[in-house]
Amino acid sequence: MHPDQRAAVSQQDYCPPGSVKSSDQGQGFKGSGVAMSNLSAEDKAELQLLLKQLLRSINDRIADAESTKCAEEILLHLEETDKNFHNYEFVRYLRQYVEGSLGTVVEEETKSLTRGDGKHGIGTGVDTLIHAVIQSTRDSTEYQQMMQNLKNTMTMVVQSLINKFEEDQMKKEEMLKEKQHGQSNSQLTDNCSDSDSSFNQSYAFIRQEQLQALADKLDSSRPQEMRWEALQALCCVNPADVLSCECWSSLQRNLCTALTDPDLSDDVLQFFAKSFSSSPLNVTREIYTSLAKCVESSFMSQKQSFPSGSATIDVNRPEISRLLKQIRLMNDFQKEVTTIWIRHPEKYMEEVIESTLYLLSFHHKHIPASPATEKVLEPIHLLALLDIKATWFKKWMHGCYSRTVVLRLLEKKYKSVVVAALQQCIHYSESCERSTNETTNPESADQQSIGSVQRGVYSLKELEYAVFVHSLCLLGKLLIYNNGRKLFPIRVSERKDPVGLTDLVVILINIMYQHPKPTHSDTSETDFLSPSCLVMEVLWMICERTECAADCLYPTPVIETLLSPVIALLNGQQTKFKFPAATLTLIADILARVANTDRGLALFLYENNLVVAHSERTFPAHVVVQLTLRLLENKLSTISEFDMSHSLCGAFIFVCRQIYNTCEGLQVLRPYGLHKAIAAAWKRTSSLSERVPTPVPGATSGGATHELQDMEETLLDSLLNFAATPKGLLLLQQTGAIKDCVSYMFSRFTKKLQVSRCEKFGYGVMVTQVAATAPGVAALHGSGFVKAMAVELWSVLECGRDDVGVVHPKPTPMDPIDGSCLKSFLSFVNLLSSSRSVWELLGRQPLANKSEYTLREMPTSIPDLIDRLIAVNSDAKIHSLFHYEQSHTFGLRLLSVLCSNLDSFLLLESQYYICSMLLKSQRENVRQLNTDDGEFIIDNLSVERNHVLVRVSVVGGPSERKLPPRALQEGEDPYPWPMFSSYPLPNCYILNPTKSPQNSPDSEIGTLPPLYEDLKNEENWMEICRRQYSKAMTSKPNMITGKVLADLLEKVVAHLSNSSTECFFPPAQYTEEKSVTSVVLSSVEQLGINTCLRYGSDLKLLTDNAVNDSTLLMKHIKIFLSTQKVKTASELITQQEGYPGYDWLASTVFLIMAGDMNRSLGLLLNLSSLLTSAFIWPARIEASVHFPVEVAGSGIPPLYWCTAHYVEMLLKAEVPLVHSVFRMSGFTPSQMCLHWLTQCFWNYLDWTEICHYISTCVVMGPDYQVYMCVSIFKHLQPDILQLTQSQELQVFLKEDPIRGFEVGDYLPFMEELERSYRHIVLTDMKTISNSVQ
Repeated sequence: MHPDQRAAVSQQDYCPPGSVKSSDQGQGFKGSGVAMSNLSAEDKAELQLLLKQLLRSINDRIADAESTKCAEEILLHLEETDKNFHNYEFVRYLRQYVEGSLGTVVEEETKSLTRGDGKHGIGTGVDTLIHAVIQSTRDSTEYQQMMQNLKNTMTMVVQSLINKFEEDQMKKEEMLKEKQHGQSNSQLTDNCSDSDSSFNQSYAFIRQEQLQALADKLDSSRPQEMRWEALQALCCVNPADVLSCECWSSLQRNLCTALTDPDLSDDVLQFFAKSFSSSPLNVTREIYTSLAKCVESSFMSQKQSFPSGSATIDVNRPEISRLLKQIRLMNDFQKEVTTIWIRHPEKYMEEVIESTLYLLSFHHKHIPASPATEKVLEPIHLLALLDIKATWFKKWMHGCYSRTVVLRLLEKKYKSVVVAALQQCIHYSESCERSTNETTNPESADQQSIGSVQRGVYSLKELEYAVFVHSLCLLGKLLIYNNGRKLFPIRVSERKDPVGLTDLVVILINIMYQHPKPTHSDTSETDFLSPSCLVMEVLWMICERTECAADCLYPTPVIETLLSPVIALLNGQQTKFKFPAATLTLIADILARVANTDRGLALFLYENNLVVAHSERTFPAHVVVQLTLRLLENKLSTISEFDMSHSLCGAFIFVCRQIYNTCEGLQVLRPYGLHKAIAAAWKRTSSLSERVPTPVPGATSGGATHELQDMEETLLDSLLNFAATPKGLLLLQQTGAIKDCVSYMFSRFTKKLQVSRCEKFGYGVMVTQVAATAPGVAALHGSGFVKAMAVELWSVLECGRDDVGVVHPKPTPMDPIDGSCLKSFLSFVNLLSSSRSVWELLGRQPLANKSEYTLREMPTSIPDLIDRLIAVNSDAKIHSLFHYEQSHTFGLRLLSVLCSNLDSFLLLESQYYICSMLLKSQRENVRQLNTDDGEFIIDNLSVERNHVLVRVSVVGGPSERKLPPRALQEGEDPYPWPMFSSYPLPNCYILNPTKSPQNSPDSEIGTLPPLYEDLKNEENWMEICRRQYSKAMTSKPNMITGKVLADLLEKVVAHLSNSSTECFFPPAQYTEEKSVTSVVLSSVEQLGINTCLRYGSDLKLLTDNAVNDSTLLMKHIKIFLSTQKVKTASELITQQEGYPGYDWLASTVFLIMAGDMNRSLGLLLNLSSLLTSAFIWPARIEASVHFPVEVAGSGIPPLYWCTAHYVEMLLKAEVPLVHSVFRMSGFTPSQMCLHWLTQCFWNYLDWTEICHYISTCVVMGPDYQVYMCVSIFKHLQPDILQLTQSQELQVFLKEDPIRGFEVGDYLPFMEELERSYRHIVLTDMKTISNSVQ
């Protein structure tokens, strides 16, 4: 470093003269405050020391330099290339010296230049000032004097270092000459050339005849001193030259012989280590195999043994220390060779692997059985001490290239290695069982000491424990691979039957039982070597692999071993464990990981393989939930209060969570009322934590306080996880804790904390599931979640990121929804997917419509976002947006998704007049505003508005309406679709409906013969009708439409409503009231009627008098349904003003009956007594008197907590890919089911398919509603899988119709689902009027 470089002054490095920077205090050189020319001898010695430290630190850099000039360049640019440059003590000294010498000069020059007198012509820029100060300082006398002193002093210091270095070199050469013979010394000196390096890092170049001479001198017959001198010379030669010489075989033989000599062993190992680090595998494999053979012969010849009762074995003994060093070198090579052997032929790798396995197995072949009083020291003992967790084996098994060879050799030639490892585990397990009744456990003491500080003396038990750990890690790695598991079963001594995979896992579990870590003990550094931790690591690896878990963990004996302590506790028996709570916590951990997999969950739920008592069998899930309930209620008398910690209870709740956060699991656990028990425990814990006194500053808070808080969060988190399924969300709402749970979720969400150790996809699915219901979205709003979403959206949409500098302006987005805003867009789509959420957040909420908006004013609610992004109908709103077009486009896209839900659109239209606002904006978007025929300006916003207007103005399925695209086309006419600014809209958006054969009387008569037969045998009539309907739907589905469909529905509904077995609700007691004409319909209902009439007119199903008939029908239905509702005290907006939406089923029936009001009313009244009406007629069941009050007032419809729940359950079993995609996307199938079914598939299916949906549910049964939704998802599977990749799943499902789906095509699939699931689905549907358990 040139001194001029340090003369530059900056605010960062400048210190006043005579002072020391805080970072350098205590580190500075004591002579920094005096002139260098006056340094004392002691100061010069210390300066030499600092310089030597610097040179040692950069030793590697200088040694790699090709020449002296290159080394000088490295030193000159060291500050640029070395990140630790300013941390070197020598550099710190120089900095302090420069600052002490020039500090006063810099200060004076700075003051002079900043007076503003213009003497130096200095501008206001900081950089200009710094350059001027530097130039003035370098021209000063003080600078010249400092440089001269620095040069003189450093010259003396460097010269002194050189002199000392030369003296040391001379001493070394004299010592070497005294030990070497003159002849050999002159031979090597005359013919070898060393590179010029003061760091002694290079090798000598040597000829073949010289290597032959060295090989001869290394012969064991030569004198000891000659052999040592030859080894010293050999270490100075490039290993590649040695290994490629012609005499390598004899040289190798002599080196191996020298390994056994205590005086030469270290030098040979030094040469081998250099060879390993600088030679290719084809060479180093020979050295490694030679080293392995030497180690083997050493063990064979010495046969180190010690009495079994011996207290210790000293590894510092020369013969053992020598072996330890050799095995250490081998182990280092084993762990490093995996990075290079894939680049070489497989035979090289196989030689290394085989020599290793042979070394580990040789004692079983060559050493006879030792007496019982002695123990033979084996290579595995020393290898286990050096690499206790078998890191070398884990690396070898990691890659398929080497794993294949290892497993093949173990199977064919070296199975004894696996046998020995298995015997170690068996022996340890048996010793644990023998010591169960002892007060102290020697094995645990062994593991505490084996991993502590490095020692030289180990007891036999410690060595055996190290071998056990090594063997356990080796077996654990074998188990996770298929070919490794094929090595089992294995025959071992002292066992009659071979040990299989199941037997091994049971042995490991029993070891875990004997040595659990007490829950109240302190954490130790050696916990990772405790038996329980080691076994748990193996079991965790097994759980993570499906096939491995199926072979090792899922067999009945393993599950019985895991659950036997649980069953014993439930039966009131005492456990044999020293620490019951710790053992049970470990069991719960494994059970949770098993239950988190599909195969493991099925085992818990459906395999009746556990013997509880008196040959009675049960399912594992039932055992787990029973113990959990006991723990929650503190009813386990067999466990002391001290042992029964909160962590134990939380661990088993976590197991249950893995079960009840799935639809099928909740189905099994629901009868136990676990949600009520957890809620009760949470309330108790919460009340206890509230009594804890406020912490006083300075006082230590007790552990009990933290434990209570942790338990409270655990219980709240467990309650929250009920919201993972639709039915679970209803159970959560019934506990009254939904607001607390959502607030807890929001607190974790803002901290970006993981849901749990078994959950991979965060809170996305849970938030979406909660947002599908009115109480859920109300809780989200109350917790601040909605506000946080609004603020985050506004930040990315209008503000941009704070960390982007102004020199990089935000690029103009090319997509309508920029990538930075896509996440927020999808979050709002998920939040507002359900019409009930929209009603809850927007109901009776006016828009601000301010005359002025400040630029700092951020929206914090959904009405605010609509006001600022969607209803942009004033200059004030336009001017308040930094990115008007992008932000308004975002709002219109969100509006389009919202309006795909008809109930949401009706609310927006009735409150905010969305259509009028959009039409007004289109009228203003013309070239000439004052003319009637002004041409529309085609831009991004006008195209978006046109799309939304067509979407909300035309009703129809995929072949009944045409939505204009959002993208422009190439060519002369980029947008051929007509825009409009007033109704009626252009006819090109309304497609002609396909003609149905309803006008053919022959088809009507021949379709369903049972309709025209006398009901002589009423019991079989419905079965015959179902068969005929199924046959007609699969052969000629278009026949069932028009009058045939109307007659069919009338006949079937009348028949079922007159049957006492089929009549689920009381028959409708409704008499036509004279005051029906005075009933006032809401604006939402009037808009719904207009929508229905437009659709019926487009389908050509209605007459001119349909307006009055439709209005009259809706009034009748409103009166009838008002008698079916119960008054609730709910604060939800959706529960205060009747049904939150429009009755789409009533309008559908009205269209089916071709506008006949009387037939429509009669069909609906009869339908109201059937179970089917509770699912296909959402308005009929809203807050129904037939439900318990708590369910009626919950605000959650059975369409969600029953139908959608079973759709998700069947999707997981029948269409698993779609289920997984939904899970990953954060969207839920239940939301789309609720959307489709609430509006009777309007805008998603063609009219014919809508009719078939209604008729199928009425004729075939209400459970067909579930099967139809599953069929639709199966039909959409290719599109769903493809669009998930581009994050378009939600928008696709919401906006696009269901193309190509026909009920008749999927009716056979639905019938298969009926045969498999009707006993579950329909049975549960029939219990909807019961209290929720």
